[in-house]
Amino acid sequence: MSPADAVLMAADPTPSPTPSDTQSPRVPSLQDAHDSATNAAGWIEQNWSTWLAIGLRVLLIVVIAVVLRVVVRRAITKLIDRMNRTVPSLDGSALGGLLVNVERRRQRSQAIGSVLRSVASFVIIGTAALMVLGTFQINLAPLLASAGVAGVAIGFGARNLVTDFLSGVFMILEDQYGVGDTIDAGVASGEVIEVGLRVTKLRGDGGEIWYVRNGEVKRIGNLSQGWATANVDVTVHSGEDLDKVKATLDEVAEKMGAEEPWNELLWGPIEVLGLDSVLLDSMVVRVSAKTMPGKSLTVERELRWRIKRAFDAAGIRIVGGATAAAEEQLADPTAGMAAPSVYANATSPQSAAASPLAPAAPTSTTK
Repeated sequence: MSPADAVLMAADPTPSPTPSDTQSPRVPSLQDAHDSATNAAGWIEQNWSTWLAIGLRVLLIVVIAVVLRVVVRRAITKLIDRMNRTVPSLDGSALGGLLVNVERRRQRSQAIGSVLRSVASFVIIGTAALMVLGTFQINLAPLLASAGVAGVAIGFGARNLVTDFLSGVFMILEDQYGVGDTIDAGVASGEVIEVGLRVTKLRGDGGEIWYVRNGEVKRIGNLSQGWATANVDVTVHSGEDLDKVKATLDEVAEKMGAEEPWNELLWGPIEVLGLDSVLLDSMVVRVSAKTMPGKSLTVERELRWRIKRAFDAAGIRIVGGATAAAEEQLADPTAGMAAPSVYANATSPQSAAASPLAPAAPTSTTK
């Protein structure tokens, strides 16, 4: 053993512990359990009032939110039902009552009610959730700031979607058109088969379906609201008797207005407005009638059919265009003959130049 080891052993006379000298783990006694329970009860006694206040506040917020949501949704439902029962009138006339489509009004009311209920639920539930988080002493400033930044980013990224949605909401609220209406939306035209908050579906004249984004519609021409006008222009020869023409047209109008189903499609008498234009060899007489929306073309076709038959029976000449066709002239007998050609004269220089060359005569040799 070196002297250094001996010095260390002398400085530390305590021997190293042996495995037999280690202590076993201490088992908690009944007194320790009693002390722990006493401490927990004291901590609960100190904080139970705070917990109770927080719980009651959260319960009150949830109850108020649920009750308010139910009340608002019921109020919106009653409002929509009242809209369905109320028949709007156009200028207070009886005609306005006929312009109301029950199915269209029902679909429009359901769409408006769905949007209003969704918005009300989102606002009430979102406000209640923020109030509950505030009750637990959670700092809402970072959450609101993050939501604001996310809203701005989504607004820039989905601005077309937001534009389509807002345009669809205002179109429904203002009742610009509905299912079954025939509209001209600029980018497409046809019959409306579905109205959505983002896209409107149209059925074109050829059967095709157009999907029109509501935000892309700049102007709308509704051909199914109010009434339509059927205009027929009749072009007659300038030599016809105007009184006879007018009497024939009046007879056709009176007979057509008294027959079914035209008496239902016509919402006013067929009127002969008079001369629309006078040309050198023709006259244009305009006939007009107020019809049911979307039935103007049907009335115009029937009216033209009846006017043509009545004019044929009365011997009134109808010309085919804006001006009468010119009287047929006698055909020129020389029109089918070709122009004379210089090659027809055998003595002309051109014929001589085009004639084939004659072969040279053979020369005879004598010895």
